[in-house]
Amino acid sequence: MGNNMATYNKYKSFLFFIRKFKVTEPVSPQDLEEAFSKFTGGGSHMSADELHRFLVEHQGEEDYTLLDSEKVVEKVLKERKRCQESVKVDQNREHEITLDELFRFLLHDDSNGPLKAEVHHDMGAPLSHYFIYTGHNSYLTGNQLSSDCSEEPIIKALKRGVRVIELDLWPTYNKHDIKVDHGWTLTNPASVIKCLESIKEYGFVASQYPVIITIEDHLTTDLRAKFAEMATQIFGEMLFYPGTDCSCLTEFPSPESLKNRVIISTKPPKERFKSNRIKDNPMLNESDSSEEETWGNESPDSNKNEVETEDTNGSDRDEGNVSACECDHKPYQECSPDYKHIITIHNTKLKGCMKDKLKTDGEVRRLSWSEKTLEKASESHGTDILRFTQKNILRVYPSAMRVKSSNFKPHIGWMYGAQMVACNMQGLGKSLWLMQGMFRANGGCGYVKKPQFLMEKHQCDNEFDPTRIQSVKKKTLKVKVYMGHGWSSDFSPTHFDKCSPPDFYTKVSWIIKQLSVNLGGLIFYHKT
Repeated sequence: MGNNMATYNKYKSFLFFIRKFKVTEPVSPQDLEEAFSKFTGGGSHMSADELHRFLVEHQGEEDYTLLDSEKVVEKVLKERKRCQESVKVDQNREHEITLDELFRFLLHDDSNGPLKAEVHHDMGAPLSHYFIYTGHNSYLTGNQLSSDCSEEPIIKALKRGVRVIELDLWPTYNKHDIKVDHGWTLTNPASVIKCLESIKEYGFVASQYPVIITIEDHLTTDLRAKFAEMATQIFGEMLFYPGTDCSCLTEFPSPESLKNRVIISTKPPKERFKSNRIKDNPMLNESDSSEEETWGNESPDSNKNEVETEDTNGSDRDEGNVSACECDHKPYQECSPDYKHIITIHNTKLKGCMKDKLKTDGEVRRLSWSEKTLEKASESHGTDILRFTQKNILRVYPSAMRVKSSNFKPHIGWMYGAQMVACNMQGLGKSLWLMQGMFRANGGCGYVKKPQFLMEKHQCDNEFDPTRIQSVKKKTLKVKVYMGHGWSSDFSPTHFDKCSPPDFYTKVSWIIKQLSVNLGGLIFYHKT
């Protein structure tokens, strides 16, 4: 109900019978009347100080200050004057609110929505302390094999607040230019210039916080230099990079310090050449387009449960292994320093067993794993992954088997502190809804601060493991539904089924933050 009308509405049943239902003005529940009386000492009006005590002591809004309460009273009184200009108010009560006004305040979604419209998390910590709204193959308009590549999906994603855009860079057919394409598939390429210009134009429409471009690099040395020139010309001062000292970066900068800046993440080219020797037959390196990582044999120094991850795909493979289009056959040849120095977040993978790959000493870096790599690695290295993500960045991307651009459950990555859980934004389904819901938090800025327990340093015998059943004290939350909200009196008399009346019900979601959404912003509740 909750409609501001006191009238009867009608609908037809069996074509000719007229049935009525009453739409009434919502009234304050008895529990609220009792609480109002308690905090006002039996009075008929509530002051800002009494409202503050009510919100903190009864509602549990511990973050509310007296100043916040004074602003609420001021806002309510402005609404009173707007609606009742001709009504005289006792001068002694000009700065106090009535029970009905308090009730309307509790129902008002602008004041009491489950999500704050403004950024309220601490944004001064390093990037590794945040979950980041991340897209996968951001340029694809549909499925992973035959859809078109375009700047349009990038624009849509940025307008929704996505902060990490992935671009796969390949040489054109004549190897004189660069295209954005999903390699080894039937997709049609897009213009790299249009993609970069779209990021510049729409990158900060939804959020001022930094846009990260993750690059899957399949370019030659000359084309890398060309891309660096494109990026610096298009973005200008927007493009952030540490310069020649980037290899000494021991802590990532904060989102606050990178407002309205674009940063680039990929594998530095010199490191790529040292760790991957180019074969004369390129097909030896790029045998298929799978996004899966093959599980190699155990290294001599690895334990029985250690996992090796050597990539074989041509479309996502840690965004940086050498491609079949690489024309430089000198494995240690230096690439354009301009290209290397515009890379802020280095995607690097250490050699050795899984424990070695997750070392946290030295310069900060990023790893890129498929969902199955994370699944296998977490079986025996969960705490190592957590330690890694406290300082470094982990990106997790969907399996190559998700041809229709479906997604895995993002919390699988979040529970291990993975900052960049990449989703196919052009897909559908509950996993994408979870991603979209997650990043409605913190004002929808695309960055959500990780919970403190994922950032705490533990002793080896007391480390947090997401897969271990935690011994926690159970709490019971009792919810009393006072009314539902959303019913409209504007339905036509023949809107409903001819043989059945409308169904009146209120749905309470199991996610507590959604309660005030489903109950029309009503936050008056009991705690036990």
